[in-house]
Amino acid sequence: MVIYFSGTGNSRYAAESIALQTKDKLVCANEYIKAEKTDDFFSDTPYVFVSPTYAWRLPRVFSAFIESGSFKGSNSAYFVMTCGDDIGNAGTYIGKLCEMKDLKLKGVSALVMPENYLAVYDVTEKSEAKLLMNEADKTLKALSDFIANGQDLPEVKTVVTDILKSSLINPVFYSLIVSAKGFHVTDKCISCGKCAEFCPLNNIKLEGGKPLYGKNCTHCMACICACPTEAIEYKKRTVGKERYYNSSSPEI
Repeated sequence: MVIYFSGTGNSRYAAESIALQTKDKLVCANEYIKAEKTDDFFSDTPYVFVSPTYAWRLPRVFSAFIESGSFKGSNSAYFVMTCGDDIGNAGTYIGKLCEMKDLKLKGVSALVMPENYLAVYDVTEKSEAKLLMNEADKTLKALSDFIANGQDLPEVKTVVTDILKSSLINPVFYSLIVSAKGFHVTDKCISCGKCAEFCPLNNIKLEGGKPLYGKNCTHCMACICACPTEAIEYKKRTVGKERYYNSSSPEI
């Protein structure tokens, strides 16, 4: 069973690719999180968890989803984390999560894909993004073969900087950066409601046809990147920036 969380489509794409190549069931965690529910999952095949990397660890919202869920049948678990560069020491924290859930960790893999975190970075230039997607497809094929054959994923070595990123920068990221306060809408808004539809935490409501943000935000960038008219900005950091939303589907 392939279970994924995705904000701007990269992890959804990766999960779809793995599910197609391993001929396994695909489950979207966003739907459960948005509905504020979990489930008693059962799978005869290994669980494959796919998500973005938030400050060199699993997104807290996805980690909480896994903690609250029940995963029966197979006790094997693979983790694939999409990222713009690396995943730091995320594997250590995933190992602890698997111990908590009585899951046998079969490996954690980083999957480099086009950058989408507009609150801090520029999106990847289109020609480079195409090259990254081609390489990602090759990596996904290799990962799917490992998973289909029940093999452990290749071990990723960590260095001191990886440990510092995941242990020190991650909590700072959540305390100082992750907030809905900076999001605002411009007169480009056409009141389509896509921002509210795509928000996995139901943090956006339409009032007078315009999005109104609450306080429960995970900085997934779904609202700003999925807006069809680019009407949403984050502070002054996104003004004039290209948006990135991966709506393509993998071809196997």
